[in-house]
Amino acid sequence: MVVSTRARFGFTAAPGTTNDVRFRDITQALPPCWADRLFEARDAGASERQLQRIAAEGLAEMYFRNNNTRAHDQGVECTGVEHIDIQL
Repeated sequence: MVVSTRARFGFTAAPGTTNDVRFRDITQALPPCWADRLFEARDAGASERQLQRIAAEGLAEMYFRNNNTRAHDQGVECTGVEHIDIQL
């Protein structure tokens, strides 16, 4: 699954790094477990906003934390989605 989005992301970060909330253009492949989570949530009646939050969690793990191999304590928050495209 590939998620392409333009969304406003902010995060907690180490001192000396930027954590300003700003729009970012991100295209990121996510592992199949994230597609599973999205489909399960959709089938359970999740709202569009809830589905966007799941996609944002996947982006936080894979894009910002590099598959949780760095920035383990980095909290990522998506505060606005301008557009999102999910391709399987």
